[in-house]
Amino acid sequence: MRRDALSVITGLKRVVITGLGPVTPIGIGAQAFAGAQRAGQSGIGPITHFDASDTASKIAGEVKGSLDEFVDPREARKLDRYVQLALAGAELAVRDSGLSEEEIRGERTGTVIGSGIGGMKTFEDQARVYVERGAGRISPMFIPMQIANMATGHVAMRFGATGPSSTVVTACATGTGAIGDAARYIQLGLADLMIAGGAEASITAMAIGGFSNMKALSTRNDEPTLASRPFSASRDGFVLGEGAGVVVLEEYEHAVQRGATIYAEVVGYGTSADAHHITMPAPEGRGAQVAMRMALATAGVNPDQVGYVNAHGTSTHFNDLHETQGIKHVFGEHARALAVSSTKSMTGHLLGAAGAVEAIAVAQALKDGVLPPTINLTDPDPALDLDYIPEGARQKQVDYALSNSFAFGGQNAALLFRRV
Repeated sequence: MRRDALSVITGLKRVVITGLGPVTPIGIGAQAFAGAQRAGQSGIGPITHFDASDTASKIAGEVKGSLDEFVDPREARKLDRYVQLALAGAELAVRDSGLSEEEIRGERTGTVIGSGIGGMKTFEDQARVYVERGAGRISPMFIPMQIANMATGHVAMRFGATGPSSTVVTACATGTGAIGDAARYIQLGLADLMIAGGAEASITAMAIGGFSNMKALSTRNDEPTLASRPFSASRDGFVLGEGAGVVVLEEYEHAVQRGATIYAEVVGYGTSADAHHITMPAPEGRGAQVAMRMALATAGVNPDQVGYVNAHGTSTHFNDLHETQGIKHVFGEHARALAVSSTKSMTGHLLGAAGAVEAIAVAQALKDGVLPPTINLTDPDPALDLDYIPEGARQKQVDYALSNSFAFGGQNAALLFRRV
């Protein structure tokens, strides 16, 4: 492996995942989420959050069920849905970690929760109030509900986490970037624990309308469970989803000393910019290649050691094509031996939450030896010829797995995980 500016940085603390908090269209909680992946279930259905009769795309991946277990309904009125989803994910992750309220409180615990858009529903609602009733009737809670750092703020307040804290906003690369940035605080010895991930709640009239008018969304409205079909010749766009993915990251020795369950180790992280176009990925996945190579180099791992890639895999022509090309460039001949899948085929695209939810899927795959499938891949695009696990979940133990996330604006992020 090339040894230059991207060489392995020595002397850093090890970082492991000890708590999982998925809140997704296919299940809430680690067990439900894993079971749905392995059964190849789709969480896509008709939009119920608003009247979508005048939008081209009328389907989405909505989180089903109440969040009352995690957020007091009286408090929920003061919180945008994306914050509610983040709080639910954080609560689940902390419970799963086995940490007590006392153990997690204090300056050695930090928070990095990202969102690609923030409080979209709140913004729409208050814009309507302004137009119909004037500025004097805008809610005094408008700004605190809408801004993108409020998920981080509320999670920190919920758990008394007074350590390192920030918010990542890199569109669809947000969740991956949040986990990567949070891991660095632990590696540098600035925290023992980090609550990290992403949350998004943009199944709203303006978001669906905007993406629809870009011709980015699938219009397979009569067959919603078949609409998200990454790498398929008949794909016609992505399906918007909502949810949250939150993990507890922990310094390795700290986790071992308390007897924590370890799902996986975070060993590599890479970010890059395409510097190419606001929505279209760079040809051959050039920017994505930089992020993937950086993740490998910071871990000191050779490409042929990686057994699985959770692809960004949006079910759009250019993403699927350029990501596949990028994987081939990074992994060379080994690309033919890689298992690659897109869990967006089941959840839809959760925007700022996507990378964090997919990191949870990778951690579960490494721990349990079950790789999630790409569903709906019944007519593969002949230009896309990797092993996309189309036949259903696969029993296979791998030692290293990569998770990719790419975003509008050309921002890319990749995380490399190791089985512990």
